[in-house]
Amino acid sequence: MKITNSEQSVGLVETHHVKIPLPPRGLELENGGFLPELTVAYESYGALNAARNNAVFICHALTGDAHAAGYHSPEDKSPGWWDDMIGPGKGLDTNRFQVICANILGGCKGSTGPSSINPATGTPYGADFPAITIGDIVHVQYLLLCHLGISKLHAVIGGSFGGMLVLEWSIRYPTVPNHCVCIASAASLSAQALAFDIVGREVITSDPGWAGGNYYGTGKLPKDGLAAARMIGHITYLSPEIMAAKFGRKKKELAPEERFSTRFEVESYLQHQGEKFVERFDSNSYLHITHAMDSYDLVEHYGNLKSAFQNVKSRFLVVALSSDWLFPPEQSLEIASALLHLGKPVSYCLLKAPYGHDAFLVDIENMSQIICTFLGGCANPQPTAVPVKRDDYELIANLIEPGSRVLDLGCGDGDLLSLLAANRTTQGMGVDIDLHHLIAAMGKNLDVFQGDIDENLSMIPDQSYDYVVLSQTLQVVRRPREVLHEMLRVAREGIVSFPNFANWHNRLTLCLTGRMPKTEELPFEWYNTPNIHLATWRDFLNLCRTDNIRVKQIIPLTEKPLSRLLVKAGFRNLGAERILVNIARP
Repeated sequence: MKITNSEQSVGLVETHHVKIPLPPRGLELENGGFLPELTVAYESYGALNAARNNAVFICHALTGDAHAAGYHSPEDKSPGWWDDMIGPGKGLDTNRFQVICANILGGCKGSTGPSSINPATGTPYGADFPAITIGDIVHVQYLLLCHLGISKLHAVIGGSFGGMLVLEWSIRYPTVPNHCVCIASAASLSAQALAFDIVGREVITSDPGWAGGNYYGTGKLPKDGLAAARMIGHITYLSPEIMAAKFGRKKKELAPEERFSTRFEVESYLQHQGEKFVERFDSNSYLHITHAMDSYDLVEHYGNLKSAFQNVKSRFLVVALSSDWLFPPEQSLEIASALLHLGKPVSYCLLKAPYGHDAFLVDIENMSQIICTFLGGCANPQPTAVPVKRDDYELIANLIEPGSRVLDLGCGDGDLLSLLAANRTTQGMGVDIDLHHLIAAMGKNLDVFQGDIDENLSMIPDQSYDYVVLSQTLQVVRRPREVLHEMLRVAREGIVSFPNFANWHNRLTLCLTGRMPKTEELPFEWYNTPNIHLATWRDFLNLCRTDNIRVKQIIPLTEKPLSRLLVKAGFRNLGAERILVNIARP
């Protein structure tokens, strides 16, 4: 018996089947067809609160089903497909949320699909099942929630194909979800991904057992075609790195081989995946669902992504996977950038995951933490007073007008943005390359973008902020000159602070010891320091003059008594330990 820890598992669960009431003509589909009856299979975990607004809807991936967590019987050996994510104290905490997952329209796990009985004939639909779209699938999910008496969702979450459903939810029903989490997905499939799906459908329809889609009751199934389609698809779910590590060119000792088969372990693995898939999935469902996915194209439908997302109201989290080549990170970044250009609340993370596209199902430690943190805040946070933790934070706050939009580059754990939100009523976003910093900032209900300051500022539109802050970060970027210009492209003013290498203590250390100084501002050894561009007060002012950058105000920061005396006496370059500068365009 697998159920051993009631604190970690949702325990025994049941798949419910509900018949959704329809108009007299039935369910009208986007391509013009109708379904006279509609059944939806779903599971739920956790309880609705009194306000009925704590539901989280899960959109499963291409060949998933409603069984996302728990066990169907005490003897059940396999939990739901996202059991590591859903349960008490997990990423989707069923002590806080009611989590709902439904088998999609066109599926073969209880919801109406090609293998369902057509009431007009009393036999399975087969070839008569009408074409469906992602819009139809989301519409049916919405009808299910209406049937369950749920008009507001705390979140809608999905990965891969399910991520496309999340995008459609945010566009089609913008006032229903407070949060949207789109994982390893895209606004449309790439040509390469389309090619794999096309070949997969071809091998199914070329199997004599397919019989034009009317194979139910014939005693024959297109098993070979469906198994081959799964083998083709499964290759795209894994990364080259994990394939090399798991299989490489390893061989197994086997009985005499059939002609052209091999003893490579990767062949046995793919054959096993194909055989398992045939046991649980229907060929016609595979054809209909992959065709719906291939046809989804927000740019084709709306002209561009900004037009598609114009009316989005949800707070968005977009998650990309580093080794995913089926839905590469560039496609997730494209979604996040479009939302950012529209001024929508959006966060973006790139998870370092070696497992390829499947990582959101099997490598979920960081995923769980990110989602849990993202869903932890209220939809409209009211910031409370935040204590000042660094002397320059208060000075930075004094340079920023109340109600401004602020971008914090190298935001760390978000303390500065939280301070500004609480004390200056600002709105804004943080950028940092470190995932753990982003999670900490997200926990403060801040919007964050994971990115390299040297490379990823082009995603931010011109003049979209009032201020850009680069606090104690200028010395660690590779291209400080370009970063300064990018700051003044995206905002009317910039605020920069950095260690002053010309401080008397640094000079004295070099003079007396002949070694690179170590101070509170420069605490690293020369061989492991992240500070790669050390500058002085005069260096910075000279760069600003050369590049026609206006210096509005420059403030020396000191802690040591001698430093204060030197600054007071007018020796600012000698006395300043750190420098805070307010810059602007000429």
